[in-house]
Amino acid sequence: MGKANFTSDDHIYLQVADGIEKMIAGEILRIGDKLPSVRVLSEEYGISMGTAFQAYYHLEGKGLIEARPKSGYYVRFNHRRFPAVPQMLQPEPVTTDVTVQEMVMRILKSTASDNVTNFALASPAIELLPTAKLNKSVVHALRNGKDHCIGYENTEGNPELRKQIARLAFNWGGKVSPEEVIVTTGCMEAIALSLRAVTKPGDTVAVESPAYFGIYQVIENLGLKVVEISSDPATGPDLPCLEQAIRDLRVKAVILVPNFNNPAGSCMPDEHKKKLVEIITQHNIPLIEDDIYGELYFGRHRPKTCKYYDTKGLVIHCSSLSKSLAPGYRIGWVLPGQYLEQVSSLKQMHTISSPTLTQVAVAHFLSIGRYEYHLKNLRKALHTQSLRYIQGIMQYFPEDTRISRPQGGFVLWVELNPKVDTYELCTEALKHQISIAPGRIFSNSCNYSNYMRIGYGSPWNDKVEKGLKTLGNLVKKMMNQ
Repeated sequence: MGKANFTSDDHIYLQVADGIEKMIAGEILRIGDKLPSVRVLSEEYGISMGTAFQAYYHLEGKGLIEARPKSGYYVRFNHRRFPAVPQMLQPEPVTTDVTVQEMVMRILKSTASDNVTNFALASPAIELLPTAKLNKSVVHALRNGKDHCIGYENTEGNPELRKQIARLAFNWGGKVSPEEVIVTTGCMEAIALSLRAVTKPGDTVAVESPAYFGIYQVIENLGLKVVEISSDPATGPDLPCLEQAIRDLRVKAVILVPNFNNPAGSCMPDEHKKKLVEIITQHNIPLIEDDIYGELYFGRHRPKTCKYYDTKGLVIHCSSLSKSLAPGYRIGWVLPGQYLEQVSSLKQMHTISSPTLTQVAVAHFLSIGRYEYHLKNLRKALHTQSLRYIQGIMQYFPEDTRISRPQGGFVLWVELNPKVDTYELCTEALKHQISIAPGRIFSNSCNYSNYMRIGYGSPWNDKVEKGLKTLGNLVKKMMNQ
């Protein structure tokens, strides 16, 4: 393998592991090949035995190699073995009313029990979050916050938190002032306020297909109609399809999740985002951008946002810390662009202000510089978990199963044999204390009846593996009926 020149960007063990992973991907090291012993690896790379162990342990965690007792480490998986990705369906180019509420509520109720192996949620396991450090920030807020955080906060949000959120925009190249930020109670309130600001009942909104069911619920609640835009599982929305819908169906607003869409996991290339902003600018239509997963990338660089390319204030950027730091704190925000006054007024009428204590606590946590350190660890954990879940599905499900290949976020989009109805699978799985999200809830016109979303927010363990094995057996049973 030979000695390497290491940079200071990553820990040395990660750089060693990355080099071995590339050799596995390039089939220089093939499945079943024995790897050098820890001692030999340390000598070849000029690293300590401890660092060599860490490199192998990291690769073992990803499921790429395995330790065999009294024998050493062997290659067990290659990315080239990935199955095909799910197919892109073409929704009908018509406006429709929205009717997903009943099915969604039934599924959400099923996930409440602690005994359920929960593949239905797209959120991080609590053990992946910095609970102790957040607790210290809460104590700091109680001791040092104005009136001990009992009083109302400003409608637009805590000034220090708005400042910290503005700083986070530097991660995607944004130059945002605190005055442009409105703090919301989670990302869904940001989206709801944004929709109310730019539409009225009966208007048509363009949404990618598949899309997060919560977006459909908001659209339904506001009395809006929806037109679904076909979306590639890797690169996101079909822009010519969107442009045609804008011309033909009098679309009043567009809602998209450009970075690591839920449920498909797609990430729009930056040049597509730039083109998208050009389209909505040409037609003077607001784009509501849900960027809640943007910081959870697996590569070396954060993908850009649509807001980055916006020069007219037509992109309304929504995000939160619910997926990356503290789901229960409900800290979200919106950068409303030219709709700042309307969104601020609606926020005041809707909730007056968001909770004071969590705003002050999160502002403190962000100010002490621990968030980026936490994100690095979370991204590594999620990347590892995504690979293990994919391998588990490949091992226990039928060979014709298709799986997405997300480069960030929390979820896998899985296409099963057409004989399998995933809503029926969901019902059967619950009898085994397993919860999934069936594909039908992610679209209003495309059925996706043989698709499902699998969340990999929980670390790989025996319970997870048993759950996927049971699911795979249920799928095989349904195929043979």
